[in-house]
Amino acid sequence: MAGKDIRVIARNKKAKHDYFIEETYEAGIILKGTEIKSIREGKVNLKDSFALVKNGEVFLYNMHISPYSHGNRENHDPERVRKLLLNKREIRNLIGKTKLRGYTLVPLSIYLKNNLAKIELALAKGKNIRDKREDIARKTAQREIERAFKERQRY
Repeated sequence: MAGKDIRVIARNKKAKHDYFIEETYEAGIILKGTEIKSIREGKVNLKDSFALVKNGEVFLYNMHISPYSHGNRENHDPERVRKLLLNKREIRNLIGKTKLRGYTLVPLSIYLKNNLAKIELALAKGKNIRDKREDIARKTAQREIERAFKERQRY
């Protein structure tokens, strides 16, 4: 489809392991010149990043964007706080939900959409150890069922 050029740069694989994903939002991000160049090179890490709502605005913390390889003294701070761009309605919705106990904002991925950097932001609730074990057991059981079906189809 023309006009919907999307290229995923980085994913936060740990997020789906550590959180139950309730809702997802697409947010723009305010970047400096060398940051977008570094993102296009794929030098981004979302591993320990999270977002907070402050004064009616959403900010992203701990997202590491490596300094641009061809940059000079104007290079950016790799872990600076970055502002996310969402609609006011979405921000009001997030304010209400993040005040509930256990909810947090976690970035799932960063991608380029029509050459603009976007963050897939998730409203998530943390999993405890028991939930993680149940997920692993469920995935293992599903794998065993699929393996049994494959064995049965051979004969």
